[in-house]
Amino acid sequence: MSKTVYLAGPISGLTYNDSEDWRYAAECLLEPYGITALSPLRHKQFLRQHGQLSATAADYAHYSPLSTPRGIMTRDRFDATRCDVLLVNFLGATRVSVGTVMEIAWADLKRTPIVCIMEAGNIHEHCMISEAIGFRVDTLEDAIDTVAAILE
Repeated sequence: MSKTVYLAGPISGLTYNDSEDWRYAAECLLEPYGITALSPLRHKQFLRQHGQLSATAADYAHYSPLSTPRGIMTRDRFDATRCDVLLVNFLGATRVSVGTVMEIAWADLKRTPIVCIMEAGNIHEHCMISEAIGFRVDTLEDAIDTVAAILE
């Protein structure tokens, strides 16, 4: 049975490519372990044509049911509560990612292991986030090693 990792991290305020680049790298690094990566951006390539993505989805909700506010919430919650590990990337975040914080809460509620990449002084430094995160690392490579160690 395939193990799954949900790739959580900021999207609003970034472009599609900026949001997807680290997720694609993670997917490639997880593949040799037989671990399937779930990206909140899968099947949303139409977002490439937009600049900065918004927190409201108002500019692109009409493209797909997956990109409406309800569609985003429904699939992201489903993924965050069914994955075997939640992998969060907060590196370089310049504003709080409300969606990612919700995904952390959903995963924590299910007692899903959470691996978080976050530098010291990150805007997401908060006692509740720190308590929910089971494993805090500095790089994507360290996160992949930790995920593999949890799931193997």
